[in-house]
This record gives sequence, C-alpha cells and structure tokens, in this order.
Amino acid sequence: MKGKSAMINFNEEQMIKNGEIIYRQRESIEKISDTLAKEGFDLLFFTSSGGSMAMMQPFEMWINQKSAIPTGSMISADFTAMGCNRITDKTVAFLTSKSGDTPDTVEAARFLKQRGVRLVSVTGVPDSPLEKLSDFNITYGEGRPQELVFYLLIGRLLWNQGAFPDYPRFAEELKHLAAALVEVRKQADPFCLEYAKKYCREPYHIWIGSGDLWPMAYSYSMCTLEESLWLKTKSVSSPEFFHGTLELLEDDVCVTLLVTEGPTRFLDEKVKAFARQHTHKLTCFDAGDYALPGISASFRSLLSPVIMAAVLQRVSKNMEAVTGHSLDIRRYYRKGGY
Repeated sequence: MKGKSAMINFNEEQMIKNGEIIYRQRESIEKISDTLAKEGFDLLFFTSSGGSMAMMQPFEMWINQKSAIPTGSMISADFTAMGCNRITDKTVAFLTSKSGDTPDTVEAARFLKQRGVRLVSVTGVPDSPLEKLSDFNITYGEGRPQELVFYLLIGRLLWNQGAFPDYPRFAEELKHLAAALVEVRKQADPFCLEYAKKYCREPYHIWIGSGDLWPMAYSYSMCTLEESLWLKTKSVSSPEFFHGTLELLEDDVCVTLLVTEGPTRFLDEKVKAFARQHTHKLTCFDAGDYALPGISASFRSLLSPVIMAAVLQRVSKNMEAVTGHSLDIRRYYRKGGY
C-alpha cells in the first residue's frame, strides 16, 4: 500500500508532505534574504543550543567557503555569558529552536534584541517566545528537513551577494529534496538495521566526522545516542582524531565514521585508512553512497548534512526497535531545574 512499508516507523507520504510544507514557503523565505541584502549587514551571526546549533553550523561553513561575508557563531549560553564585541546594530543573527522556547536560545535572542540586532528565527511551533522576539520568522511545523529552510535562506543571501550564481537552479531542484531523502532512507535501511543489531549494546562508541558532517557527528552522538538511547559516546572531528583519540583504538572498540562529499572528504579517508588497521568494529556511513533523484551531481557537495540526517534517522528508528528503548524517554532533560 502506498505510504506503507516494512521499514520500522516509516511513512513515505508524510515525509514528502513535510518537505512540501517548507518548500511552499520558498517565496517568503527568499523575501527575507532579499530584505536583509537590501538593508545590508556587517556580520551574520549564528547562535542556538544543542542539535539546533549543530544543524546551522554547515551553513556558516558554506558562507565562509563561498564568500567574504563576515560570520560568527556561538552556543547561546556561552554567548550570553561572554558576549561578542563584533556584534553591532548592523548585525543579523540566525536562531533556531524546534519548540521555540529553548531557554538559552530565547535568552540569547533577548540579549541580541537589546543591542539592536535583527533576528531571523526558524521554529517548529507558531507564536513561540522566540518568534515573538524576532524580526523575521519561518515556522516549519511538522516540516522536515529543517535544513531546507536554510538552504533557501542562505542560498538566496549568497546569490544576492553575487557569491552563488547557481542558486535559482539549486532552489528549483530543492523541490525534489524531500522525495530524494525518502529514497536515501530506503537505500540505507538494511545497512542501518544491521548496524543497530550489531552495535546497539556496545559499552562505548566513537563517532567521527569532518567539515559539514562534524556537527552531525557531534549532535547525533549527543542528542540521539546519549540523550535518547543512553549510550556512552565520544565524538571527535576527523582531523582532531589524530591528536588524541586514536590512542583509544583497539580491536573491539566501536568506531563510526561519517564521510562527507564536501571538501574535507580526504580527512575522513585518512581516518578510515587508520581505523581499518586498528579495530574490527569500524562502520562508515558515506554520503556519496546514496542516490539523490532530481538533484544535480554538482549540488551534492552541499547536501551531505541532509543525506546523513536521513541515513541516521534509520539508525535511530532501528536502534529503538532492537533495544526496546523509546527515543522519547528522558530521565533529566526538561524534567526539572538544572
């Protein structure tokens, strides 16, 4: 039956519909970028908390690779504690929170607002505290992937600055992204199920990635393996792996490497070559292994984060089923004061 699958917790129709929720907002998202470009800015500043911050970091990297636009980023709690003297009333800040009420992120928004910074927020809930503080807001509701908002928002901003002339073609092809990521999930699921069965009860995991997939390695290990599944996990970037963590490799140490299609891929290949020699429990999830129907090959290097997010969603769903540990259980997070 259409929309049904033997895959665990998988609804193809809903996933495609979710992508359409965001893509239908393309015009309004682009108008935000056009307004910012017209008004001008001296700095694009990214601040949020946890996985939301990690989700934005590849877009700061993209700006830095494509343009000379000044950027900055800080975790919200660090930012409100230390401040940032580069920020002025000509700065534009980007913040995101699924709930729209993440305390550290909302506090950062207030801190920025008091300094005259224009705020662009991306939230999953309408009329949230974060939206109310913001000059511009995109609400994605049940839409996924949230990164699609930033591909349109930042891509258009780069286009306005003359730094991404292919944006119109890229944006047109993004209408196929949700369906393409459904296919990624289908391609990945058998391998992800095997991975879940083999490694769901390992006493210790090392997760590694570079460039635009380092934030993914960090956030997945923290927000899913640690927070949701209570698995002891160490995350490290591919280049930094060789400055300490390599000493922990032994035959039975579980290592998972996320391989990007971006410019730092060679750093991941270096880790792969080393780890193969020193552990029998190396797994590589390679963004280049998955077809993306409707997306040109020339744009794939921008899309490793969403490809990998789709793959790892299948790891999560299969881990949940194999272990019987619900992804929704929390002992401490949002359970009390801390």
